[in-house]
Amino acid sequence: MFVIREMLISDYQTVIELWNETENLSLRDADSKQGIETYLNRNKGLSFVALQENEIIGALLVGTDGRRGYLQHLSVSSEHRGKGVGKKLVSESISALSSIGISKTHLFVLNENVQAQEFYEKCGWFPREEIKMYSFNSSTNVNV
Repeated sequence: MFVIREMLISDYQTVIELWNETENLSLRDADSKQGIETYLNRNKGLSFVALQENEIIGALLVGTDGRRGYLQHLSVSSEHRGKGVGKKLVSESISALSSIGISKTHLFVLNENVQAQEFYEKCGWFPREEIKMYSFNSSTNVNV
């Protein structure tokens, strides 16, 4: 059995290792410890980890712009996949967003990450074909 609790910055090392082990999950310089600490502080109570016997087996980073929620970096250790961990993390996050008045949530999945696409579609998410995502980087660092 596993439990879900809010992600803390003290979880960073274990969570970043989990994210690094997850196939097709893109990490950038913005995912530094300082970057994640800032994100967690701005989005209190929205990101979660799953623990089994005090070991982190899953993590989900979640934030909001005040109108919409954004799920990022869902990861479950390979030996715990298919056991409802990811679904529970997503459910907790959607509930937390709903509690602050956020009804609509978006997420980004790399085109080649078919496994994640299938997971989200099974959970009731749907791809948006009518929009494209654009990015702008004001930094000289292409890995932001």
